[in-house]
Amino acid sequence: MNDNYLSSIKKQFLYNRELGWKTIEQIPAEKLNWQYNEESNSIIQIVKHLSSNMLSRWTDFINSDGEKEWRNRDEEFENEIFSSEQVKISWDKGWDCLFHAINDLKPEDLTKIVYIRNQGHTVVEAINRQLSHYSYHVGQIVFIGKMIKNDEWKSLSIPKGQSATYNKEMFAKEKERAHFTKDFLPKDK
Repeated sequence: MNDNYLSSIKKQFLYNRELGWKTIEQIPAEKLNWQYNEESNSIIQIVKHLSSNMLSRWTDFINSDGEKEWRNRDEEFENEIFSSEQVKISWDKGWDCLFHAINDLKPEDLTKIVYIRNQGHTVVEAINRQLSHYSYHVGQIVFIGKMIKNDEWKSLSIPKGQSATYNKEMFAKEKERAHFTKDFLPKDK
């Protein structure tokens, strides 16, 4: 069961990584700082926040508090001009840190206690907390991307008006045990 959890959670995180990145790739660099209003975040601000959060949470994951002293969370939400290359570097740096930590976990680690701002979590609880947090922000990236691209948006899931066709194709197949991300993630993941 624990190996299944670790395998599943990796796929969930990969799904979020790919969903966010496939959105970012659709957005022209000059639009990555676009904000709906002053209270909203731009894609760049969200990328900076996710990357910093990941570096803080997943560096020395088992042994040190997930809120590192070097992190400046408020700075993550300041406007900054990033090139497309800088966005990619920041995005990959955070996700690579996360996957390095997840890949190092053993099933027996899942019940250990880790801390985030001195609040104890089992490793499973900490992973679930971060999955929820990252899904929330990746959803924001997708929503912002859809607003920017408008009618030029390339759907990342079942396109509008295609549900019946998609369901017909799925139900025409034999039942199988599969992760919902299997047709979305690159085959080598």
